[in-house]
Amino acid sequence: MDDLKQKYLGQIADAGDEAVLEAIRLSAVGKKGEVALKMRELGKMTPEERQVAGPALNALKDEINSALAAKKAALADTALDARLREEWLDVTLPARSRRQGTIHPISQVTEEVTAIFAEMGFSVAEGPRIDTDWYNFDALNIPGHHPARAEMDTFYMHRAEGDNRPPHVLRTHTSPVQIRSMETMGAPMRIICPGGVYRADYDQTHTPMFHQVEGLAIDQDISMANLKWVLEEFVKAFFEVDGVDLRFRASHFPFTEPSAEVDIRCSWEGGKLNVGEGDDWLEILGSGMVHPKVLKAGGIDPESWQGFAFGMGIDRIAMLKYGIPDLRAFFDSDLRWLRHYGFASLDQPTLHGGLSR
Repeated sequence: MDDLKQKYLGQIADAGDEAVLEAIRLSAVGKKGEVALKMRELGKMTPEERQVAGPALNALKDEINSALAAKKAALADTALDARLREEWLDVTLPARSRRQGTIHPISQVTEEVTAIFAEMGFSVAEGPRIDTDWYNFDALNIPGHHPARAEMDTFYMHRAEGDNRPPHVLRTHTSPVQIRSMETMGAPMRIICPGGVYRADYDQTHTPMFHQVEGLAIDQDISMANLKWVLEEFVKAFFEVDGVDLRFRASHFPFTEPSAEVDIRCSWEGGKLNVGEGDDWLEILGSGMVHPKVLKAGGIDPESWQGFAFGMGIDRIAMLKYGIPDLRAFFDSDLRWLRHYGFASLDQPTLHGGLSR
């Protein structure tokens, strides 16, 4: 055993890589290794001889395994040291601006909107982009004959023959998130729901996928006056102006009653939008008081609670604020366009530090 010990401990010490070390392990303590063969000889010994040879063989096996583990760790440390010497980076090198990424206008405007409403106590709620038609239509008081439910306007998911599950759609608005939030959070609540939505449309101002942000506030004494104040504060902060005139026009949405489309006073000079001045009006969003049937679908008693809701296109307000002429360019993956309209990667929008560059 002393000869085996000296033999293998010496080989382990001289091993230059893990492949050699593994070969030594198999030769020494593998199933057919020399120590294993010695173990098999215990059966031929007398009980007195086994009492001496057994513990000695186990001690030898443990010592060889410990030496193997220590050598393996040493080889790993040596390999890591060599790699660290070869792979290095001079962190004092100047930044290469042409390699810096930029934030997409959609991401930037989403962060701007979130920052503004966070100051007014709104939290962000999210939901699935593929949802049942109940959440997307029925719970929002949209009847079965409504044009929005036609396949020419809405993307329905394929259903196998015999599939009895409710139809699923690519959500056409982020309003299903409002229903899900009512179910889980109850009242009172103040949330905004930003995210991607889908409709079968494609031209200069429409794409099959675009982005919306919707807001919902529910309490016991909320009125249209609260809605007007919230929207005024948002428009002033988003367009970074001191004053703004809003015009509410009566409209109809199945999920709100009364409903109103909201215009802002503006002027156009040289193709640039100036908010809060001039004689022109520009429609930017839809709003209204939440319909009692929608509250009931979300599990909230309309006799005790009421609320307001609003929704606007993130892509649209991004185009207005930053002078982007074509909505389709948002999805073209053109790096030249992104370098022109993109934002610095560390430009985190805040109301106090400034929303945009």
